[in-house]
Amino acid sequence: MTAETVLRLTDVVKTFPGVRALDGVQLAVRAGEVHCLLGQNGAGKSTLIKVLAGVHRPDSGTVEWRGEPVTFANPQAAMRAGIATIYQELDLVEDLSVAENAFLGHEPRRFGFVQRGHMARRTRQIFGRLGHAEIPPNRMVRSLPAAAKQVVSMARALSHEARLIIMDEPSAVLAHDEVGNLFRIIRELTAQGIAVIYISHRLEEIREIGDRVTVLKDGRTTAANLSARETPTRDLVSRMTGRSIEYVFPDRPVEAAAGAELLRVDGLTRAGEFADVSLSVREGEIVGIAGLVGSGRSELLETIYGARRADGGTVTMGGKALRPGSVGAAVRAGLGMAPEERKSQALLLGEPIYRNVTLATFGRYARGGFTDTGKEQVEADRIADSLDLRPRDVRRSVRTLSGGNQQKVVVGRWLLGDTKLLLLDEPTRGVDVGARTELYQVIRALAAQGVGVLLVSSEVPEVLGLADRVLVMREGRVVRTAPATELDENTVLDLVMAGSLMEGAPA
Repeated sequence: MTAETVLRLTDVVKTFPGVRALDGVQLAVRAGEVHCLLGQNGAGKSTLIKVLAGVHRPDSGTVEWRGEPVTFANPQAAMRAGIATIYQELDLVEDLSVAENAFLGHEPRRFGFVQRGHMARRTRQIFGRLGHAEIPPNRMVRSLPAAAKQVVSMARALSHEARLIIMDEPSAVLAHDEVGNLFRIIRELTAQGIAVIYISHRLEEIREIGDRVTVLKDGRTTAANLSARETPTRDLVSRMTGRSIEYVFPDRPVEAAAGAELLRVDGLTRAGEFADVSLSVREGEIVGIAGLVGSGRSELLETIYGARRADGGTVTMGGKALRPGSVGAAVRAGLGMAPEERKSQALLLGEPIYRNVTLATFGRYARGGFTDTGKEQVEADRIADSLDLRPRDVRRSVRTLSGGNQQKVVVGRWLLGDTKLLLLDEPTRGVDVGARTELYQVIRALAAQGVGVLLVSSEVPEVLGLADRVLVMREGRVVRTAPATELDENTVLDLVMAGSLMEGAPA
């Protein structure tokens, strides 16, 4: 007999300014099944999770929970209804105990006082149900390893009597043996009739733990209720590829001049993040790194830049070795970096545009304890003109700019210095289609001037369309290096998601 459908989404739409994040999503989840949600970065998975968790309210369409239409006003309402979400970044309070986290927000009380003994007993019972009776309820969460923290998040879900648990990339922080234990817990939960929505980029995990698969692409459901074990890998990959956005890339030089080598990385390793990575970038060359979140790409860029210290290997610029873990040494050697989180890591949002542009070269404008603000503004105006920054007034707050123009400011900062090589981490994240095209033109123009570019992007078409040469990373290692013209999107996705077609999986 087919199990009851506990959750059904019909034509769900969610729009943010300039972005249609969900565009008529369909989803049906049964009691006691593991329903896997698959899609590339930007496919709409995170928005869908937040709709189900009560963080966002859909603009249109229906969400039915246990046969009744629902709209959750907030996450607490979703929890009370029996839907719990375990995010990739666990939302635990590190300085509270295990039991306090498990019952956070609905602590058992009597006469207004928290019944701590009762709470500890209930927590032990839940841990017993999860097969982890060894975790002490009174232990501080801060002291727990990653796998135990994840169990605490599951205990919180069960303390609400959840009938659906959403797990977002739950294996990302776990060692291989811990993943097996996670799967054991999931099977025990589904045996009790609890439904699980499991989100992962790892197809081998979906094969092992999943029952059915729904695929999202550009906010739409491109496949629903596929068999997790029997659907050919190439079918799953093809459902995730192709985009409604047209990428307009500058023409790639037919024969790029082979400039001198700028950057050489040999055997670079950082334990738990990436291992034995070697690469090079020449003058005027754009090298792209493709890989999923967690593959080590961003960590690699930060280590090359000196923001992280390598455990092994070398980084050289112009034939001279850079001191490990020193951003200053990297900048003096001619490296500049635009990080993924520009608002928190690269911009002073409360400061004017000109101050953000001159940040890396601020010493030029400071004399005798005074700052030559006029000179700062003149230099920033020059950069704003060259990048077609809009609006052009460099005295206005950088906070008021669009995402694309904020990214231009970050890139422009390095044009004032003697930057020979630019590291770009997700350069078009949060940038609209028109501004993307402008940024692509800026990046290609820099390369034409002899600047080397090493960029990371989750968007495979972006890497293939912009880069001259591509490195594909999977689980911390480079699995393929090739000219961009010799690769296509399907090939890259095969490599980043499985390395190759998985042994024993249908092809």
